[in-house]
Amino acid sequence: MDGVCQIFEGRLKELNPTLRNITYDITDLYTFIDQLADMSALVFNPQINAYMPYDKDWLKKKAFSHLKRQAQ
Repeated sequence: MDGVCQIFEGRLKELNPTLRNITYDITDLYTFIDQLADMSALVFNPQINAYMPYDKDWLKKKAFSHLKRQAQ
């Protein structure tokens, strides 16, 4: 999830190069994810020894949990 957030934050920096501090909320991140043409995650499942695909909705839930943990 760090990677997804870093990509989004990097894009925000590109769009706002003169701002030192950039803030965003979860809906901004969700909008960014939704605007990507093809975004999914492959997560290794050791029980079946294979990678499982997950869609944008799964990514958004995981990103929310990740950011919530970081804020605590």
